[in-house]
Amino acid sequence: MLSRKRLSSKESRMVALEAARALLIESGPQSVTLKAVAARIDRTHANLLHHFGSAAGLQSALSEHLAKTVCATIADAMRARRAGLSSAREVVDLTFDAFDREGGGQLASWMLVSGNEDALNPIVESIHSLMDEFAPTTADDPEKAAHDLREVTLGLVLMALGDALLGSQLSASLDLDRSTARERAEHMLQQAVPDARVRELASQAG
Repeated sequence: MLSRKRLSSKESRMVALEAARALLIESGPQSVTLKAVAARIDRTHANLLHHFGSAAGLQSALSEHLAKTVCATIADAMRARRAGLSSAREVVDLTFDAFDREGGGQLASWMLVSGNEDALNPIVESIHSLMDEFAPTTADDPEKAAHDLREVTLGLVLMALGDALLGSQLSASLDLDRSTARERAEHMLQQAVPDARVRELASQAG
């Protein structure tokens, strides 16, 4: 439990959002309430209302916070991959962990079940921004290269999201290793951007 030191408004919001994310990951979406978050950070219900306005406001802010966190993790992995500093498997693991351990999958499930699909907009917008950043500009056919990148990203994100929601149960029911989905995603990414091509791009950039 946090001591009641004086925090700025921005710091208070961030502390509350991190607490909300922890509750989401630990106990599921039903546990993310203004009351529970206030108790977790030793603040009052009124204090949370001041920052978020309502439970829906908290959920919307949490969606935006998680979108930035998840997409920042994927972006870091892709930058390292493009620079030749990471393997395809490292990119896959970071992406899958972003949706599993960091709460992206739980958030998506929560929003879809509750019918609050608008709360997923920050994730969609963040992914669009991510694609704009990594769209190739020096390829022989930049339009096709950008399209291929979007396809790979779509596949990777959908596989990571599905694995976060159903991977454990589904792999067990099919008598497959728990890492099977990650291995398939690694193969897909490796086929799209082979290590040799990554080294070539890194050399050109240097």
